[in-house]
Amino acid sequence: MNPLKAFLGTITTTDKDVVKKASRSIYDITIHSLQNKTINLSEFKGKKLLFVNVASKCGFTPQYKELQQLQDTYKDNLVIIGVPCNQFGKQEPGSSDEIQEFCKINYGVSFLITEKIDVKGSNQHQLYKWLTKKVINGKQNSTVKWNFQKYLVDENGEFLDYFYSITKPMSSKITSNLK
Repeated sequence: MNPLKAFLGTITTTDKDVVKKASRSIYDITIHSLQNKTINLSEFKGKKLLFVNVASKCGFTPQYKELQQLQDTYKDNLVIIGVPCNQFGKQEPGSSDEIQEFCKINYGVSFLITEKIDVKGSNQHQLYKWLTKKVINGKQNSTVKWNFQKYLVDENGEFLDYFYSITKPMSSKITSNLK
């Protein structure tokens, strides 16, 4: 039996819709910015994408500084997208305005930050379904374990790898993929 058909028999109707919508391409996914503007990920074709589920009140929050440094260093071929999430220790309780102000004032963040979403569970956003399900991304299954987990996608929209929170943004584990 076809593995995709077998998998489709085990997932919810919502997940089936995501599989159809994703068409195995991250470029078919949209998400909203903190300002509620639609972001079409297809706008970033030709650049690597680093998705990071972020939170303002986490022990890893100082990584915002290194994420900005990473963005500044590799701006010609990398787009960092911070994705606020309140699912881990309720460490991102703020509104969109509060999140934006916190990031800019405390860390000088200028990279893209999206709306607050769920990165796991029954309300998991389609972006994180793509990032965490092999049947959709074509490469690997994973589970988001905590804030500041990072997912790297190449310039052709192919899933590359993911990195747990303890991996610092300027780590060679990440930067070696950007050169």
